[in-house]
Amino acid sequence: MSLKIVFLLLGLSGLLGAAIGYVFRWLLVLSRKGSIEVEIRQILFNAREEAKKITVAAEEEGKQKLVAAEAELKEEENKVARQEERIFKREETLEKKQQELDREVGAIKARIEEVRAVKERADALLAERAGELAKVAGLSKEAALGQLYAELERESSEDLMVRTQKLEREGLEKLERRAKDILTTAIHRLGNSVASDTMATAITIPNDDIKGKIIGKEGRNIKAFERATGVEVIIDDTPGSIVLSSYDPVRRAVARVALENLIIDGRIQPAKIEETVEKSKNEINKIIKEKGEAAAFEAGVLNLDPRVTQILGRLHFRTSYGQSVLQHSIEMAHLAGMIAEEVGANPAVARAGALLHDIGKALDHEVQGTHVEIGRRILQKFGVSEEVVKAMQSHHEEYPYETTESVIVQVADAISGGRPGARRDSVENYLKRLGDIEAIANSFAGVEKSYAISAGREVRVFVKPDEMTDFAARELARNIAMRIENELKYPGEVKVNVIRETRAIEFAR
Repeated sequence: MSLKIVFLLLGLSGLLGAAIGYVFRWLLVLSRKGSIEVEIRQILFNAREEAKKITVAAEEEGKQKLVAAEAELKEEENKVARQEERIFKREETLEKKQQELDREVGAIKARIEEVRAVKERADALLAERAGELAKVAGLSKEAALGQLYAELERESSEDLMVRTQKLEREGLEKLERRAKDILTTAIHRLGNSVASDTMATAITIPNDDIKGKIIGKEGRNIKAFERATGVEVIIDDTPGSIVLSSYDPVRRAVARVALENLIIDGRIQPAKIEETVEKSKNEINKIIKEKGEAAAFEAGVLNLDPRVTQILGRLHFRTSYGQSVLQHSIEMAHLAGMIAEEVGANPAVARAGALLHDIGKALDHEVQGTHVEIGRRILQKFGVSEEVVKAMQSHHEEYPYETTESVIVQVADAISGGRPGARRDSVENYLKRLGDIEAIANSFAGVEKSYAISAGREVRVFVKPDEMTDFAARELARNIAMRIENELKYPGEVKVNVIRETRAIEFAR
């Protein structure tokens, strides 16, 4: 009985617990439902606020973009309006010009008609006058017309002559003023100093004992040096100095370099002298190349053949009337370039023609012909343009002026050589006489080389020993002396010294 009560109580308590749990769960669900609704309401509220803000920002951005678009549209409209205004003005200007042209064309047509009418009246009068003259003089129509034309020519010739002379005089005056302005400008822009050349070069020696070594036993060293170089060595009582004398500046340069090297080396003997002279010639050739390249660069003449610049560099040692030919050519190139720019010619062609105008003088002792003709052959051989050849060939009027640049080169030559102190005529004549003496000696068969020394009072002629006997050498000296006496004018007398030397060389091994 008691167990049933117990089970019954347990069942009731379970039911009661389930009822209480259900009530609590229902209350919990109701509380959660209220909080979710609150959250949902809060989220909706926040969403509405955010939507308002986005809407306001979008409206503001839309307004700004609208304002910017309106401003851009207005700017484009203004541009279009300005372009339309310019086009309208241009059309108005074109219409005005067209109207002016129409008026001018109309006026020209009217004048043409007037001229045609005047010509017709003149022809009628001439025909009438010719007919009257033919009737009076009994002449044919052709003869009467010829007489009338001759009369009209006589009447108007004096007036035409006066007008022509006036125009020529005014034109010449204008041209002369323009030419003077151009030349004065070119001369003022270039003011190079003029250095005079000399016939002797002084060599400084460390002590006077060197003089004895240079002379050598019985003078064999100095004779060997003079023979190898072709210069005269002057050794006197002047302390610390030896003078090399020769009219040829290239020989003097070779001799100077050779003597300086011999003094430094200290071994002065004939074999060493010949070896040193050969090395000095190579050094001078290197200097010649450098001088030619430097001259072309300074004158602004580029892309020349290296062989042309090598020949051009030889002018560094060549003088004309006491004026350095290379420096004269560079100066001419600057002058020609300035003048060409002033008159509207080709400055590059003018500079090149001026720089190369005397290139033939570098070889005029070795090649037959004038230096202009030699220069033309050199430039044509090495592919220099024909315009440059035409520019350089007329500077001594041996060829006609074919281009404006050829006239400019001749003018630049006259300016460079005509400045006071630029040239000395007596020096050039003296050098020409020495060159003529050597040319006469070299013209004979069997001559190896010849040197004019002692200011032209002596010429030393070295002959080939295997081609000439001692008797023939004596006869050669007499023949050279006779030609010099007959062909040249000189003060005093010229000593002809023919040297025939035989050498036998063997090597012991």
